[in-house]
Amino acid sequence: MIACCAGLPEQTVDAGVRIIEEGRKPGILYVLVEGAVEVLRGDVVVHTTTQPGAFFGEMSMLLGTPYTASVRTLERSRFYLVDDPPALLRSHPELGLSLARLLAHRLRLVTGYLVDLQHQFADRDDHFGLVEQVLATLVHHQPDDD
Repeated sequence: MIACCAGLPEQTVDAGVRIIEEGRKPGILYVLVEGAVEVLRGDVVVHTTTQPGAFFGEMSMLLGTPYTASVRTLERSRFYLVDDPPALLRSHPELGLSLARLLAHRLRLVTGYLVDLQHQFADRDDHFGLVEQVLATLVHHQPDDD
């Protein structure tokens, strides 16, 4: 990912700055060059990374929906800024494959977790018993607008 971004605009951000704000419209895809960031849903930290090439804002960019999480720098960090992700993906198809692999990996983790919950709470008739329905919806959902 990093090599494909050479020549794109860069931004250096001090520690403690939110580069992406949950709920806001997507605009830019951020690619970490160096530094450290945390991803938050509400006030819960769901991930931290220092991995060069990590990207942020990809789900919103692909779906055209508001950002689903916030991203905050933990230390002074440098990013490539992608203001036209579809153009970058068209010119570098390997990025699309990388992105597809990332999203497939996330989906595998989530479905594995839900299957574990389904086994654990199979005999419940409260909201924990709904895991089977959630899992089926997640795995079989086909968007209407594509």
